[in-house]
Amino acid sequence: MTIQKIVILGTGGTIAGLTSNRSGNTDYTAAQLGVNQLVAAIPGLGHGGPFVVEQVAQIDSKDISFSVWTELAKRVQQHLLQEDVAGLVVTHGTDTLEETAYFLQAVLHPSKPVVLTCAMRPADAPEPDGPQNMRDAVLVARSPAARGVVVVCAGHVHSAIDVQKTHTSRLNAFGSGDAGVIGSIEENSLTKVREWPSSEPTGAQKAIENIAILNLIHIWPRVEIVMNYAGAGAGLVDALVTQGVQGLVVAGTGNGTVHQAMESALLVAQAKGVHVVRATRCPEGRVLPRADDVFSPSHGLSPVKARIDLMLQLMGISRQAQVRI
Repeated sequence: MTIQKIVILGTGGTIAGLTSNRSGNTDYTAAQLGVNQLVAAIPGLGHGGPFVVEQVAQIDSKDISFSVWTELAKRVQQHLLQEDVAGLVVTHGTDTLEETAYFLQAVLHPSKPVVLTCAMRPADAPEPDGPQNMRDAVLVARSPAARGVVVVCAGHVHSAIDVQKTHTSRLNAFGSGDAGVIGSIEENSLTKVREWPSSEPTGAQKAIENIAILNLIHIWPRVEIVMNYAGAGAGLVDALVTQGVQGLVVAGTGNGTVHQAMESALLVAQAKGVHVVRATRCPEGRVLPRADDVFSPSHGLSPVKARIDLMLQLMGISRQAQVRI
């Protein structure tokens, strides 16, 4: 019987950060420790099987780039194709974690678990949360039933489709809205309450094709997010169209409603060939379709994930994430 490995990929983030004030948790610099250092500092993490540890990037996740996403997707897929790999753990900053998770799920649609984890406190904080999050992430990655891209933080397992950062500072900084968490981890045991992200038999082949497209595209389509609010006007939309934007996601109020002045500008943009998607700025709920809809729906995706989905669509990539229709 082949010994199943867990691959741990590092990208930086707070989990790899160091503080200049050992009495606090917010005054720190992200992405200072290598992922090998993080793994070596957690007693017992390697119990139960071997690891492959690799540094893919070393950045503060607020600075995530399309090139990092492409390289990460390539490395994740290469490891997924190895028969002796049970699953992967990716250490990541919290700020854009939900975007990276959605991107990986949409492009790769993995049948094995790809577990993104993080920390709200730097590695040298008095009581860092990163070590436990990594232990929990490894446990999920080793689970025989687990699949798809998920996020593990503060004892909860979130689907890449639904997860959002909902708090600026508390340890349990993520939520899954109406969908709820996939499960929880207590006393080194995983309790599942709903299904893992979906997968399909042709997922691996489509992932290879998607990565081939990403390798060929050096400039991604420009898709921007505009927000509706009281007194929203046409100026920002007009300026973006003048600059050559290819897609716009409008984070509407309530059920995706848009101020009439902004809506008029979006209609003009759409007539000029700009793709427009209607989402909502509300953290929970989804945009319900109406008979008079003039813009494409976001299918339950948050504005930042709808933006990723539209970029992938414009690149001709087969998006395989299961959206909430």
